[in-house]
Amino acid sequence: MTPFCHSTVSIPNPNSLMSLSSTLRLSSSLLRRSLGQSRHFRFPLTDPLCRLRRTEPSGVRFISFRPPRSAINGDSVVSEDANNGDSRIVPFELHKEATESYMSYALSVLLGRALPDVRDGLKPVHRRILFAMHELGMSSKKPYKKCARVVGEVLGKFHPHGDTAVYDSLVRMAQSFSLRSPLIQGHGNFGSIDADPAAAMRYTECRLDPLAEAILLADLDQDTVDFVANFDNSQKEPAVLPARLPALLLNGAHGIAVGMATAIPPHNLGEVVDVLCALIHNPEATLQELLEYMPAPDFPTGGIIMGNLGVLDAYRTGKGRVVVRGKTHVELLDPKTKRNAVIITEIPYQTNKATLVQKIAELVENKTLEGISDIRDESDRNGMRVVIELKRGGDPALVLNNLYRHTALQSSFSCNMVSICNGEPKQMGLKELLQAFIDFRCSVVERRARFKLSHAQQRKHIIEGIVVGLDNMDEVIQLIKKASSHSSAAAALQSEYGLSEKQAEAILEISLRRLTALERKKFTDESSSLTEQITKLDQLLSSRTNILKLIEQEAIELKDRFSSPRRSMLEDSDSGDLDDIDVIPNDEMLMAVSEKGYVKRMKPDTFNLQHRGTIGKSVGKLRVDDAMSDFLVCHAHDHVLFFSDRGIVYSTRAYKIPECSRNAAGTPLVQILSMSEGERVTSIVPISEFAEDQYLLMLTVNGCIKKVPLKLFSGIRSTGIIAIQLNSGDELKWVRCCSSNDLVAMASQNGMVVLSTCDGVRTLSRNTKGVTAMRLRKEDKMASMDIIPASLRKDIEEKPEDASTVGKQSTGPWLLFVCENGHGKRVPLSSFKPSRLNRVGLIGSKFAEDDRLAAVFVVGYSLAEDGESDEQVVLVSQSGTVNRIKVRDISIQSRRARGVILMRLDHAGKIQSASLISAADGEEGEGIPSLEEAASL
Repeated sequence: MTPFCHSTVSIPNPNSLMSLSSTLRLSSSLLRRSLGQSRHFRFPLTDPLCRLRRTEPSGVRFISFRPPRSAINGDSVVSEDANNGDSRIVPFELHKEATESYMSYALSVLLGRALPDVRDGLKPVHRRILFAMHELGMSSKKPYKKCARVVGEVLGKFHPHGDTAVYDSLVRMAQSFSLRSPLIQGHGNFGSIDADPAAAMRYTECRLDPLAEAILLADLDQDTVDFVANFDNSQKEPAVLPARLPALLLNGAHGIAVGMATAIPPHNLGEVVDVLCALIHNPEATLQELLEYMPAPDFPTGGIIMGNLGVLDAYRTGKGRVVVRGKTHVELLDPKTKRNAVIITEIPYQTNKATLVQKIAELVENKTLEGISDIRDESDRNGMRVVIELKRGGDPALVLNNLYRHTALQSSFSCNMVSICNGEPKQMGLKELLQAFIDFRCSVVERRARFKLSHAQQRKHIIEGIVVGLDNMDEVIQLIKKASSHSSAAAALQSEYGLSEKQAEAILEISLRRLTALERKKFTDESSSLTEQITKLDQLLSSRTNILKLIEQEAIELKDRFSSPRRSMLEDSDSGDLDDIDVIPNDEMLMAVSEKGYVKRMKPDTFNLQHRGTIGKSVGKLRVDDAMSDFLVCHAHDHVLFFSDRGIVYSTRAYKIPECSRNAAGTPLVQILSMSEGERVTSIVPISEFAEDQYLLMLTVNGCIKKVPLKLFSGIRSTGIIAIQLNSGDELKWVRCCSSNDLVAMASQNGMVVLSTCDGVRTLSRNTKGVTAMRLRKEDKMASMDIIPASLRKDIEEKPEDASTVGKQSTGPWLLFVCENGHGKRVPLSSFKPSRLNRVGLIGSKFAEDDRLAAVFVVGYSLAEDGESDEQVVLVSQSGTVNRIKVRDISIQSRRARGVILMRLDHAGKIQSASLISAADGEEGEGIPSLEEAASL
C-alpha cells in the first residue's frame, strides 16, 4: 500500500463555509490518491476523515490528516491505529468544524491584532514597535532615526505582517491629533488633521517620547513582566509592558475584530492619576465619587462635550454615547453692515477638517444651509481657524444650530470599552478597568521588588566576603601565593574563612589598588546601604498597602512631570440633540384664523402700512360662509395657546403651523389640534415664556371672569386640558396674559366700560368657574377685553380732561374703540376710573342703531418724539380684507363721541377682528417691524 503523505491544510478564512468545503474536498482527493482508489470513489463531506489532528502554533488553527493505514468500507474511512491495531470510525461534522475553526480564528485576531490589553493599553503591534525602538536605543535623548529602520526591525523580529500596518501604527503614535499623549516623537511629515497621508517611511524619522519611556518602558529589564518567544522562536518579546499608568484610558483605543469591536476614548493624564489615586484610597468608591476626579474624556482635538448622560453609561457599563461639538465663537467683521462670522477653532475627535469644510460648502450650494456667504480655511501651524462668513442680518446662533445638525461639527463618540483581560475579551466599566490595572501594577511592583531584593542580597553576600578578605589581607595573600592554581586558591579560602564559592571568586578578582583603606571603607558603606535597601524591600513586600502607596507615589510623580490642562470642555446639558426649534429662526409672523377653524401663518411683510379710511388688502381666500375670526402677531418659537368656546385649551409651537401665502385658505385646525367635533377656537394667546408671576385672565360672553396662573398651562396634553368650567349657554371668548398689578378694561357691545384691578380677581385653579365681571343690561353681551400695564396706572389717577379740549391737548395713554361698522376713536384713559367687578360701568362710546362695539385696546405704550402714539392697528373684515393703519391717525375724542371712519366696509361686511401692534420703526410700504405687544379680538 502506498504510504500516506502528510497533508496540512490551513484555513485562511473560516468565515466562509465555501472555503472549508473546498479544503475538505482537497484533503479527500489527496486521501484517494494515496490509497490508490479509482476516480469513482465518493467521499461524503459529512463522513469521518480518518484521524484528525489539530495543532495551534502561535494561535493559528491547522487541520492535519495522518492515517497510518486506511481501508475503504463503503462511504466511511476506517483507520487502524499503528500502535494497538484497533480500528475505529471517527465521526466528524462540517458545521462543528466550521464553528471551531471560526472561533479559533476569531480568538487569534482578538488576541493578536485588534484588541488592546487592559494592563498596558496596547495592541501587539504598538507594543512591538515600542519594544523594538527601546532595543535599538532610540530614546528621547538620542538623535532621530529613520522610520524604515524601525519598521524593518519590527517586521524581521516580532511582527510578521505587512509593513504598511506597522508604519501606519507608528505614524498614529506620533500624531498629536490622534493620541492625547503621543508615545513617539516624529520628525518629518506625519500627516495632518485634514487626513493628509504621512510621507514614506524612508523620509520620516522618529524616536521615543519621554512619556513612553517613563510610563511604559521603565523597569522593563527588572523581571517585571513575562517574555515570550517571537513568531520563529528566535527572539524574546514582552507579553505586556510594565505600564505605570492605565494607558488604555490615557490614549484610548480603536479596533475591529471578528464579531467584536472596541472604542475607548482618551483622557487627561492628570485626571487619570487623580481617579487612580482615589480608587487606591477608597476601593469601595462609587462611580459618582470617581467622576469628581475624572468627569469625562479629554479628546486631543478639544471640543465641547454635551452633557454627561452618555459618559455615565460608558463608565458604568462600558458602553455609551458621548456627544461632542466643535468649539466656535462669533466675530464682527464689519461694524457698519453688522456682518458677523462664525469661527471654528476646534472640531470633534476623529473629524476630517477638510471634509467638514467641503461638506459645509456643498450644503450652502444646495441651499440646505442658509445665511452663509463665504467659507474659508485659515488654519496654520499656530492653530485651527475656519471662517464662515454670514450674510447681512444672519443669525449666528441659527447658523450654528444648522451646522450642528447637518455636519460633523457635532459628532458622537460611541464608547465600547472592550479589552483583553485575563486572556479574554471583556467589556468593562471605569471602576472595573481601573481595578484590573491596579492588580496588574501591584504584580509589576512586587516582581520588581523581588528582583531588586534578590540582586541586593546577592551583592551583600559578595560584599561580606570581600570585607572578610580585607580584614585578613596578609593571611589571604599568603594563602593565595601558596596555592598551586586558581581553583585550589578558591578552595583554600572557602575552607579557611567559611566563604562561599562566589565570595571566594570575588576576593580573587579584587585588584591590588582596591586593597587600600579607602576602598575598604567603600565596601563597608555599600554593605550598610544594601542592608537598608533590603530592609525597605522586605517591608514593601510584606504588605499590599505599602505597594499601593508606592504605586500612588510613582503616579503622582508622572502627573507632576507630564500633566497638561484639559482640552475638551464640559457643558452642563442633557444631550446634544437638536430639536426643530433650534434650527428655526425666531422671526415674527402673522397668524390668521377663520370662523370655521382654518389657520395659516404668513411673513410679517405680507401687509404693508396704509392710510386711515382706505379699503385695505385681502387676507386671502376664505371658504364658503366663512369669515375671519382672529388675526395676531407672534414669534416662531412661541407656544400658541388655542382656547375653544367650550373652555378647553390646546397648545402647539407657532412654527408648526404651516406657512401659507396671503391668498391661501389655510390649514384646518383639526389637523393640528385634537379638537372635538363642533368645537371652535375663540381666542389665541402666544406665550414666549411661562413666567411665575404671570396669569391668564379669561372672560366669557356672558361676563364671567377668571384668573389662572400661567405656569399651569406649561404642560398641555395633545388632547387639550380644561381651562375654565362654563355655565350652560355660556362660552369662553377672550383670554389675555396679565400680572397682579395690571388693570383690565372690559367693554360690552353697547359701549359700557369697566376698569378693574387684576389683583381684585381671585386666583383660581383650571377646573373651576369664574365670577361676574360686569353687570350686563338686557340683550347686551361682552364685546372685548384688554390689559392695562401697571406702568400706566398712574395716568388713570389724573383728573379727567374737559370734553371741549380732549381732542387738542390730551396725551396718552388712551383707550382705542373699534366699532363693527369701521368707525373708531381714542379716549384718554384718565376719563375712566377703576372700580370693582360686577358694575354696570361707564359709557365709552356712542353707536348707530345697527352698530356695536368690536374691540377695545389700550394704546400709548410707545410714543414718538412728538408724544404721539407709535402703534398700529390691523383690522380684518368678515370677508377677509385686512387694513393696517397708524393709531396716531385716529382722532382723540370724548367718551360720548361716535369716532371717525377707520375702514370702509361697503362690500366687506363688518369688522370681525382687530389687532394692535407696536411699530416704532414702521415706514409706509415697509414690512411690520419688531412687535412688543399683540392683542386680538
